[in-house]
Amino acid sequence: MTRKTDEQLGMHRSITRRDFVQGSSLAVLGAVTSGAFSVTATTAAEAASARTPGSYYPPTKTGMRGSHNGAYEVAHALARQGASFDNPEDTGEEYDLVIVGAGISGLAAAYYYRKRFGNDTRILLLENHDDFGGHAKRNEFHQGGSMVLSLGGTHNLEWWQFSDAVKDFMDEFGVDVKAMLKNMDFDYGQSAPNSPAMWFDEDTYGVNRLVPRLDLNRRLTADTIDLIPISEAGRESLKAFYGRSDDVFAELSESETDELLSSISYPDFLRKYGGLTEDAVQLFDKKEHGAWGIEMRALSANDALWDDNPGRHLMGDEWSYEGRDYPAALWPDGNASLVRLMVAGLLPHVAPNVTADNVALAKFNYAALDEPEGAVRLRLNATVVNTINTETGASVTYAEGGQLKRVTTKHAVLACYHSVIPHLCPSLPEQQKEALKYQVKIPLILTNVLIRNTDALDKLGVDGINCPGRLHARLFLFRGINNGGYDHAADDSGPVSLVFWGSISPPDDAIDLKSQLRASRQKLLDLSFEDFEREVRTVLNDLLGPEGFDVNEDILAITVNRWPHGYAYEYMDLWDPDWAEGEAPHEIARQPFGAIAIANSDAGASAYTHVAIDEAYRAIGELPHNSETT
Repeated sequence: MTRKTDEQLGMHRSITRRDFVQGSSLAVLGAVTSGAFSVTATTAAEAASARTPGSYYPPTKTGMRGSHNGAYEVAHALARQGASFDNPEDTGEEYDLVIVGAGISGLAAAYYYRKRFGNDTRILLLENHDDFGGHAKRNEFHQGGSMVLSLGGTHNLEWWQFSDAVKDFMDEFGVDVKAMLKNMDFDYGQSAPNSPAMWFDEDTYGVNRLVPRLDLNRRLTADTIDLIPISEAGRESLKAFYGRSDDVFAELSESETDELLSSISYPDFLRKYGGLTEDAVQLFDKKEHGAWGIEMRALSANDALWDDNPGRHLMGDEWSYEGRDYPAALWPDGNASLVRLMVAGLLPHVAPNVTADNVALAKFNYAALDEPEGAVRLRLNATVVNTINTETGASVTYAEGGQLKRVTTKHAVLACYHSVIPHLCPSLPEQQKEALKYQVKIPLILTNVLIRNTDALDKLGVDGINCPGRLHARLFLFRGINNGGYDHAADDSGPVSLVFWGSISPPDDAIDLKSQLRASRQKLLDLSFEDFEREVRTVLNDLLGPEGFDVNEDILAITVNRWPHGYAYEYMDLWDPDWAEGEAPHEIARQPFGAIAIANSDAGASAYTHVAIDEAYRAIGELPHNSETT
């Protein structure tokens, strides 16, 4: 094998330098010196641009996004190094509500606060990133001429799980899920005639080979299995596995079977009861990197089978998988459009006349997000480091532009992830702080590669490919969503976004789930933008190069949406007990504390948009009236 050099892969081209500079925030950075925190100021140009009409528009930034440089250093100094943040400047600003985090839950909290306490209340949202939306990050490309939108993080609306509160919320913002579904022709790269496919790379398997219509969830034929480049013994074990129809648990009762399947990992189930060899089991390792964000070894057999992974035929069930059936509604920029609807509702002067029918194309004036006269203000690049109760409400300290500042408020809502809250609010009860630390966020990556055209993929007849040996476990074309005023036909040949979706595999010696998640997070943070760029260029060169794709000319832009703290922690068979009602960590963690409430998807122990909204609804309902705050 002759590996391409960086120059041959196009790493030398101007796109690298341009994207890296655009994707790197120059916001406040943290440095720890003798246990104290010192702030390094942003450049004057960067600070000014955020308040100059038209000059600051983060959705078009490429390079390293998601948890970008400048967004997390202050929080890491606080939580990891124990940095102190003393002597903040008192701004003199007073609010009815200060919200820590301008993601879906934070913005929903502002919406519900106004409904409960009145539209004349003054609200400040403080956001550590350079854009609002949290994981609902808008990725907007113009490098190919016409605007192309793509996914930056959370994106599905699981409408069948909506509570009455979320249904009312969606109705108020004009979100018609049934209409959205009618305007979609997108199925995560499973629509093309040869999809889904699986690509085996030479680095891992000794050969570059694309096997069309290879879906591990479907009953594989012997001919298809023979194309998989693993050992002969591995292929024979797969043939035996997919050919079986006996009940290996015939001697156990239903409850005994359920207990057994809940106590072993899915890979162990494949080994012990499916008879698969190690190289055959490896094919399954990253199957849930996008959906769950974890390795299959972290899932019990019960959880994996519930999610339609193969194996129920070993219990005498017939093969019934007919393809993916997950009718979630999407906007062309994921739930960034939902976020934009909320921002336009809270700050109508930022984006006048925005509706659910035009939100994807609407223009937003970022310079108007934080106007002094506004009833609602949204302050970007502002990392909160302390929140405490006071006699009249709460005090909130944050770092912005190289300075520590403090504002006062009647109420505060912490709409950030759970594990940082004990550091932001150290006066919380010890039991609550321990509960907040229990849930370890699940890392997530969505790397968007804007390609000039789909010619190579069209020749192969695929629009989605699983890559069991690569950094990103899956890639798919993102098109066919015509909502929010944006049109992108399912057969549009380009420019189009190719989404690389997944997580980061933890090291083998990370045994328990939380160790796996922390190790994956650190590996993700250690990877540079150039590491990701080299990876996607290598994959596209080896996968599509034989069909005429030129990595030097046909890659127009790259955006890495890196989320070390991605999905909310959900309780799992192998790692978590069954708690009595009210005693689960997330229920203890989310309790109000004086004038401070907590709202996020962690508080619902479920990584879904509707959960983030529900938790905001709950948190605002728990806030005391002014006379009850002390």
